Amino acid sequence: MGTDISGFIEYRAPGNDREPIWFGAHDLSPLNDDVRNYDAFGCLFGVRNYANFRPLAADRGIPSDASGELSARFAQLAEWYGEDGFHSATWITWAEVKAVDWDEPAEKPDSRLHEYRQTPGGLRMTGKSSWSAEFAEGVGLERGDVREWPVGAEWLIGDTLYRSVTLRRSDAVTETGEWRPVWEAMKGLAEQHGDENVRLVVWFDD
Repeated sequence: MGTDISGFIEYRAPGNDREPIWFGAHDLSPLNDDVRNYDAFGCLFGVRNYANFRPLAADRGIPSDASGELSARFAQLAEWYGEDGFHSATWITWAEVKAVDWDEPAEKPDSRLHEYRQTPGGLRMTGKSSWSAEFAEGVGLERGDVREWPVGAEWLIGDTLYRSVTLRRSDAVTETGEWRPVWEAMKGLAEQHGDENVRLVVWFDD
């Protein structure tokens, strides 16, 4: 079973009584096309963090001052699916996103070995695997025997090259990938309302 992300971008501005409150701005889904990218989920929010990043904003929960739009969305979700229908809710401000060092490496190597095949144009990555029967047989692992391999270690087994890799944040959240429209929407709101007054609230379901 896979894990999917949902979310809402909010901004804070004076309300009718002039006290600042949060307003809903954009649903996440049309911005990132519902892409299921576990490396990004782990890097940003600590969910499915196989790549072993230090999460930027994990398990903060739903903000107590959530916008009316977001509160209504959660009430609807709870009615449809129950309180256990989603998990790992959290949020991150545009100020925090702006401050990210995208060159920062994960805290340790990816838990999955990266797999490559030789092509006429050179090595081509074909996937990542937490467990490969072919690899296990080749190196003498028993099923369920999980190890942390040194970065850069490689094994050529059959026609597949297995490599231990440490990802950087920019590998997980690429400059031109599915998160770019999200950041652009947040940046546009921040130019009007301030970096600390724009946030992305997310939650996950399996």
